[in-house]
Amino acid sequence: MFTLEQIAQAHSRVKSGADFPRYVQDIIALGVQRYTTWLTDGHTDYEGAGQHVSTPPKYASETIAERCNEAHFRERLKQHQQGGSDFPTFCGEARAAGVQCWVVDTAALTCTYLDKAGNAVLVEVIPGPGNGAS
Repeated sequence: MFTLEQIAQAHSRVKSGADFPRYVQDIIALGVQRYTTWLTDGHTDYEGAGQHVSTPPKYASETIAERCNEAHFRERLKQHQQGGSDFPTFCGEARAAGVQCWVVDTAALTCTYLDKAGNAVLVEVIPGPGNGAS
């Protein structure tokens, strides 16, 4: 059983998008199987074997762009993953590009970014053990 405090501790070690793969490995060790981060208010829903916990909203409700600009989103994501932006900046850029949430599947080691209609904007493989990357 994992707690929000354990997840927060793992997240505290994330300084940029470059740290994301290590964070995913840390929460896998806690038992998180899937999580969804909602860009409307910044809350995250974590799921594990028979368990579901949610963080409180991080900010007031924000607007997600109606139309998705996939090319712009991919550009901003790449910059973030290379350490070029902090998390709040990246979230704002993702909202402006029409991304409503992302879903991390820790078994498949994927991160799927979704638009307001629930369409996959991008599915990424998360580097790490279990998928041939590290």
